[in-house]
Amino acid sequence: MTPSPQGASVGRGIGIGLMYGLWRPRVLGAWRVPASGPVIFAVNHAHNLDGPMLMGTAPRPVHFLIKKEAFKGPLGPFLESIGQVKVDRGAPDRTAITGALDVLTSGGVLGIFPEGTRGTGDFASIRAGLAYFALRSGAPIVPVAVLGSTDRRGRLIKALPPLRSGVDVVFGDAFEAGDGSGRRTRKALDDATVRIQEKLTAHLENARRLTGR
Repeated sequence: MTPSPQGASVGRGIGIGLMYGLWRPRVLGAWRVPASGPVIFAVNHAHNLDGPMLMGTAPRPVHFLIKKEAFKGPLGPFLESIGQVKVDRGAPDRTAITGALDVLTSGGVLGIFPEGTRGTGDFASIRAGLAYFALRSGAPIVPVAVLGSTDRRGRLIKALPPLRSGVDVVFGDAFEAGDGSGRRTRKALDDATVRIQEKLTAHLENARRLTGR
């Protein structure tokens, strides 16, 4: 079943209310996001807030690939109802792959943390999954840098940035992962992964210069 686009729109509305109500996000470069058609957001990941922050600040509804562990208890049905895609990171997950490709085939926006898990958020190590989805679907990639969510000063809740603190969300220029040949071989996937990492790293460096983070 294709993740619900209507659900993702509802999730965006919830994200807007929460993110702008509890923090002070500054959004830069949102005009770079294609207004229609399939798009992949490649987002750095250093904090639990990064996904919800993007859902509430992106100009289009986003379907994120989210680890299955986050779907425990009542949060699981909620995440599914707002169009998010559950993925098993420990093994090839055909259901998640199909769901993600369905999002792109239907012209939606897929959100991916290319590092695979929360870390330093510097794109130092990215997995091949992003390149696979980009080459398979032909969707352009938009790099996104979420900066400021790791600030520890003035926190009331340890797992979250200080309330009303500033968080910058910087969208970069869309780019194609492939080399134009249309190849989907293992070498093409490896080459695309290298190309993507270079683009994402450059965007993060530019975003830090732009924001002073």
